[in-house]
Amino acid sequence: MSKNKEILEEEKNHLANATRVKYFDIVIDHGKGAIITDADGREYIDLLASASATNTGHSHPKVVDAITSQAQKLIQYTPAYFANTVTAKLADRLVDIAPGNFQKQVAFGNSGSDANDAIIKFARGYTGRQYVVSFTGAYHGSTYGSLSISGVSLNMTRKIGPLLPNTVKVPFPDQTQRIAGESDDDFSERLFKQFKLPFETYLPADEVALVIIEPIQGDGGIIKAPQRYVELVYEFTREHGIVFAVDEVNQGLGRTGKMWSIDHFGIVPDLMSVGKSIASGLPLSAVIGRKEIMDSLQAPANVYTTAGNPVTAAAALATLDVIEEENLVARSRQLGELAKAFFESAAKRYAFIGDVRLYGLNGGIDIINDHGEPDNEATNKLIYRIFELGAIMISLRGNTLRFQPPLVIQEEELQRAFEILEKAFSDLASGKIALPKTDNHIGW
Repeated sequence: MSKNKEILEEEKNHLANATRVKYFDIVIDHGKGAIITDADGREYIDLLASASATNTGHSHPKVVDAITSQAQKLIQYTPAYFANTVTAKLADRLVDIAPGNFQKQVAFGNSGSDANDAIIKFARGYTGRQYVVSFTGAYHGSTYGSLSISGVSLNMTRKIGPLLPNTVKVPFPDQTQRIAGESDDDFSERLFKQFKLPFETYLPADEVALVIIEPIQGDGGIIKAPQRYVELVYEFTREHGIVFAVDEVNQGLGRTGKMWSIDHFGIVPDLMSVGKSIASGLPLSAVIGRKEIMDSLQAPANVYTTAGNPVTAAAALATLDVIEEENLVARSRQLGELAKAFFESAAKRYAFIGDVRLYGLNGGIDIINDHGEPDNEATNKLIYRIFELGAIMISLRGNTLRFQPPLVIQEEELQRAFEILEKAFSDLASGKIALPKTDNHIGW
């Protein structure tokens, strides 16, 4: 028995099913840059970047050095009661790089989930209102507040209600749902009417605290909202005194070819959540927002023992250095153009490739059947074949390939990944791929 299978057989006796979305029988042992190695010593090109949590790649030397150095000085003393030098420096740094020419403050957490919980808290505290509006297809996290405003999987609500009250979901402007010949502006106007419908029928705007959106949805399929739509929603929040917040946990820190996904729209949010890659995958998150909003609550309304831990803060400072020094935002944009050209070319040659969406090194590629409908089985066959050939890619929404390699991936590694993808596409077209017998289903 391989080491992978041996470890998995032992683990499944103890690991709760609710804690992992299962894909392949692999146990990751170590990684470097854009390459990961499993317990059997086999290498893979990482096209997932730990769910966009390792934008700077695996075990970046500068991040490793920062973690090691800080651990030798101070691993933990809770920032809930006392400041420490490194976390104080990080707060200043985050305020500087967040959008907006106004006074801002930071609240630290441990994950994107609690950062989005905090956004709900601060918005309600500032406005004195209760209602929260989010979007279908959103993934904001798994704590009760963030889960309540998510809308990407029924298993996030099944059997665990009641959820947070006074949350309302409106349709996300998924551009793959446009009517034939419909312009972006016409589509935006049509979806904005759907956005306004609750406000016109049962939801008083003057009782709404928050509208929160992923400008480019991550787990919803890597889908960018139209410019005009985001402008209309933003203007609506300005008119009605509603806090406008963006979730940058998945799509921030250079992932989309800009530092923040909201930068594509020229709009400045009131609050912003950051997580995942902020500390190169260590447990750290932050809410960054207008000082007057952040001032609306007093401790211990958003206090966590380990939030802003010195080691994670040191990793975050090093991560931000790497993003700046290695020009990873521009690199994401440039290599993203190569990826876009590859996938668009493949779409012309393979009828099962539907919509192709690339924003930096960040893509959603829909797999469809002969009738243009989502083809989950074909998607599973593709990602499994890609795994067999030596790369890691997973799916979203059942039929969307998720393309999110580390931003440090070398061009030669990216070209090898394209060769693997091309081979998998060819094998699917030839009917050569069969799914393995496994006790694990594949995907969400």
